[in-house]
Amino acid sequence: MVLRILAVAASAVVLLAAALAISQQTADAHGSTINPASRNYGCWKRWGNDFQNPAMATQDPMCWQAWQADPSAMWNWNGLYREGVNGNHQAAVPSGQLCSAGETGGIRYAALDNPGNWQATNVGSSFNVTVHDQALHGADYFRIYVTRQGFNPLTQRLGWGDLELVRETGRYAPGEGTRETGDSVLNGVSITMPVSAPGRSGRHIVFVIWKASHADQNYYWCSDVNFGGSNPQPTATPTRTPTPTPTRTTPPPTTTPTRTPPAGGTGSCTAAYAVTGTWSGGFQADVRVTAGSAAIRGWTVTWTFANGQQVSNSWGATVTSSGSAVTARNTDYNGSLAAGASTTFGFLGSQTGSNPVPTLSCTATT
Repeated sequence: MVLRILAVAASAVVLLAAALAISQQTADAHGSTINPASRNYGCWKRWGNDFQNPAMATQDPMCWQAWQADPSAMWNWNGLYREGVNGNHQAAVPSGQLCSAGETGGIRYAALDNPGNWQATNVGSSFNVTVHDQALHGADYFRIYVTRQGFNPLTQRLGWGDLELVRETGRYAPGEGTRETGDSVLNGVSITMPVSAPGRSGRHIVFVIWKASHADQNYYWCSDVNFGGSNPQPTATPTRTPTPTPTRTTPPPTTTPTRTPPAGGTGSCTAAYAVTGTWSGGFQADVRVTAGSAAIRGWTVTWTFANGQQVSNSWGATVTSSGSAVTARNTDYNGSLAAGASTTFGFLGSQTGSNPVPTLSCTATT
């Protein structure tokens, strides 16, 4: 029941944002601040395998509201970025929207801007900030800010005037950093940077800008911290055993997404295929599944590649291949859709020649 409620609520938000989302690049494997954990990475880390647990509402209420607003902000914890900034971060990202990178991707990350009792990491006046570079982009620079004393993240949205720069780095070459062990999701490199922010106590936000070295791609993350450990924290979440989750491990696409019209479904759903980026030998594609005039409990999308393309990694669906034939089935969290509601899944693929868009067929379980 809780799963159905979550899926329907998320689907309603996705439907409202569909016009915006269609023109945006979806998040792919890039990275995030993992210590102190960014808001969406922390939520995904704590609840990604237990997201239907109603205890989240009371034990981690800010994650709960963000998950209700759009679960894809958590599943896409590694894709919170903007392009085309040209170094002018304050012009590209308005005050009050720093934690969502100026509401990049429409409303996907908007709930991350909401003030409240986000789970925070206890730190001292000197501490380390660790960023995970999942796609081995490297960096032109990192800029690390901490909110000034007197800012209250429990009641205030973050603005540029609330920040004090505590460190700016130089360049990091692609692949420079330390390999993580014991976590298959963190399969890139981690970069750890010591910072000092004296004269602070209580709750604050660490704000990190990562300017990737491969393109004008700029990442913005908010991490909640507690200097001195004096303020109350949300109740700890239940202990759980992590299970493998979809990751994206190849270089990111840089081309403009192109989307085909929805293919006519053989059941009460349709599917639309979009190539969201290509690079030498590879590509990324997203598929939007939309329920028909009645609610559905599950969906299956099939297609056949025409030129030897192969799926190498997927998220948001269980994807299997047999030769050139591909079958994608819903996961536990996105199978139930209200009438007219949508969800998305995506994958990375390999190609050796042309990459024509396939014809999709969608069947639904009602």
